[in-house]
Amino acid sequence: MDSRKEVTELLTRSAAGDSSVAANLLPLVYDELKALAVHFMASRRGQTLQPTALVHEAYLKLVGDPLRRWDGRRHFYEVAAKAMRQVYVDHIRASRSQKRGGGWNRIEADPAAPGTEPAMSGLDMGGLDAALTALGELNERYARVVELRFFTGLGVEEVGEILGVSPRTVEQDWKISKAFLRRSLSGSVE
Repeated sequence: MDSRKEVTELLTRSAAGDSSVAANLLPLVYDELKALAVHFMASRRGQTLQPTALVHEAYLKLVGDPLRRWDGRRHFYEVAAKAMRQVYVDHIRASRSQKRGGGWNRIEADPAAPGTEPAMSGLDMGGLDAALTALGELNERYARVVELRFFTGLGVEEVGEILGVSPRTVEQDWKISKAFLRRSLSGSVE
């Protein structure tokens, strides 16, 4: 059976309440999740969290809730992007609070594209997380576009496929989201 179809089948079984899905699902999605984590972590030099650990912790979040039901592959990967974001932000918070007394080094950053900013390793992840939460309250799709583009490194076409929108819509959402995040991270209020 094709891997994509098998993943969809397992997620459908999970939605129907089959709790044995987790063990069968990991081998099918592991390589894709690991590739996303490697891409995401590539621009975060000096971090102690490794892509393998990010995938494992995110996967545990994904399948650890016995009440969680998946609405297909698209939903699974949307939630995976969010789980990776949460794991990474939690890791950074814990690391900074232990090593530096909890202080964040605030920098100007343009999350234009994953891996393109050399200073991203110093990005205020707490501020970014708060800004993304605020963005999600205004427009959930905008926040999902950021999670999928920035935290998993997916391209415009892939994000469009996952969200069920055109690539042009993803580009527009990405442009608006970057402006919102840039303003939020710089602390300017207009």
